[in-house]
Amino acid sequence: MAILIRNLALPLEAGVEDLLTVAAKRLRVPREVIRTHAVVRRSIDARKHRPLRFNYHVEVGLHESRKQERRRVARLHRNDVHIITPRRAREPQPGSEPLRHRPVVIGFGPAGMFAALRLAQYGYHPLVLERGKDVPRRHYDVLQKFIKDKVFNPESNYLFGEGGAGAYSDGKLYTRISDPLVRTVLEVFYQHGASPDILVDAHPHIGSEILPGVCRRIRERIERLGGEVRFESRVDDIVVQGDRLVSLRLSAESLAVGPTVLAVGLSARDTFRMVAHRGVAMAPKPFQVGVRLEHPQEMVDRWQYGDAAGHERLPPAEYRLVAKGAAGTQGDLFSFCMCPGGTILPTNEAPDRIATNGASRSRRSGRFANAGLVITVNPGSAREDALAGLAYLENLERRAFELAGGDYRAPAQRAVDFLAGRPSDGHYAGTYPFGVTWCGMADLLPPDVLGALATGLQMLDKRMPGFAGPEAVIVAPETRASAPLRILRHAQSRQAVATRNLYPVGDGAGYAGGIVSAALDGIKTANAIITKYSPRTP
Repeated sequence: MAILIRNLALPLEAGVEDLLTVAAKRLRVPREVIRTHAVVRRSIDARKHRPLRFNYHVEVGLHESRKQERRRVARLHRNDVHIITPRRAREPQPGSEPLRHRPVVIGFGPAGMFAALRLAQYGYHPLVLERGKDVPRRHYDVLQKFIKDKVFNPESNYLFGEGGAGAYSDGKLYTRISDPLVRTVLEVFYQHGASPDILVDAHPHIGSEILPGVCRRIRERIERLGGEVRFESRVDDIVVQGDRLVSLRLSAESLAVGPTVLAVGLSARDTFRMVAHRGVAMAPKPFQVGVRLEHPQEMVDRWQYGDAAGHERLPPAEYRLVAKGAAGTQGDLFSFCMCPGGTILPTNEAPDRIATNGASRSRRSGRFANAGLVITVNPGSAREDALAGLAYLENLERRAFELAGGDYRAPAQRAVDFLAGRPSDGHYAGTYPFGVTWCGMADLLPPDVLGALATGLQMLDKRMPGFAGPEAVIVAPETRASAPLRILRHAQSRQAVATRNLYPVGDGAGYAGGIVSAALDGIKTANAIITKYSPRTP
């Protein structure tokens, strides 16, 4: 049995012994009574009205019987100290329906990866079809051919390949979802090479230089368990007979399939159009669009940490911001995917387009921080066609490419110049690898985004002076925050509406918003397949 103590506050200079002393005081026991301890959550409390400090949740075991521990906790009458009742994810029980063909997973990003891993762990020998390449060859296409030579490969880039779009991201693992499977996901990443810190940090992340190797090791485990992963295997068409998916068409073969998990990510726009053409039901949904904003990391540290900025025990600071009502009737302007010490990446899925996203290495030690600043666009403003949002985003990306000169430089403008309505000039010292072309955001952004950005920047600059100053650079556009459509599925079976045997999952299908939520969606859909079918003998 263990006792969970929440919200133990310690100054920056405190160590483990200080933590145990504070824990003992909270429990009203001598320090020596604590037999074991483990930090289960660690965060930084940087609120302005109090000195900066670390905040811990700690599990402890005492040199007492279970009955004594229960009595001790009951006598305290505190809601921040209680006996731990373990929450375990329910394991699926294999079903009885026979499988004529093994399960197929289309896409090897977080949703597809965790679906495939769960199926492999239960003996279902999944086949994974990934249009991109494995990590080593993907590295070459991304870092050598694209970044160095500006030769773009539409099938092997920052979006497509082993690990999906998440493989080159910060590997942010923060989620608001309360589900025992969240711990399962974190443990899988840790077991395959991520730092143990992800198991305790309040805002865990892996790092863009570490995550590709983690993805490769998860794939190797799937293969050891009897699964198969085929790279450079794009699904060009699906065959539906009646209301059931029966086969897939690849460039060189036709493949009869068992239950098929569609986990292609939010950038596989050609796949969405293909399945829509084949009658797979989908609907428009609200989506986010905006820009990337880049600052020197030192500025962010000062905003968040004040006089403690630069302390050796403090990590690079991050922020989560909302400018309430900045978008008028469309709601707020808010930050998205904040990358301390990070880099702005080119994340286009087709040639002659510009799209941006952010990433950070594990130490987050870069000179600059960046974050998306986005608003929510409702389907009504992009017509009622489920695919209209795709066209909206693609048009914006093409305009950005043309406006910036057509060589993968990104349109950019200093925030202070944007608000003053004047062009920017001078050297760009930021992180976008191809450099930028100084452009007026008014020539690129839709009016609703433009107005929200202007209002929001002014609001946020009042809170954090310099947020919209000369050192803040707007780099555009940010179009990869969320999918503009949802592939409809049944809540219980998780199969697509009107297309049995097809299981849409993850960010691209409109059911997740990040690595952890996509992984959870993949696991839960794999569980639905497991409980329906009996394992197939290979």
